[in-house]
Amino acid sequence: MNASNDDDQRLDSLRTVSWISYLLHLIVAVAAVLPGAQVSVGVLLIALIIDLVKKGDAEGTWMASHFRWRIRTVLWVGALYVLTFPLFFLLLLPGLIAWGLISIWFLYRIVLGMVRMNKEQPVE
Repeated sequence: MNASNDDDQRLDSLRTVSWISYLLHLIVAVAAVLPGAQVSVGVLLIALIIDLVKKGDAEGTWMASHFRWRIRTVLWVGALYVLTFPLFFLLLLPGLIAWGLISIWFLYRIVLGMVRMNKEQPVE
């Protein structure tokens, strides 16, 4: 096998892992935006673990930015949810608005990443 074939196989494998991760993120992001839809945070944790484990394999490729993008997105969204959680106890409506905006931003970042990956472009 030549180096080009190995690189192609590596990118194909990373693409497959990325699509799985993006789809898991998308399920959680859509559920976060839809009232009454519930998806376990475990689904998001599975996607995050996949990204953390496979991130090193993507180094040096255009795919590396997608792994960083998803990891940072989850960390930011998680931090923002935690920071705004007290609003639910103090003032319900501002808490709902904050979580709604965070959820829309989460969905936007996941869809943007999917679009860029589909075009085989880095994201950032």
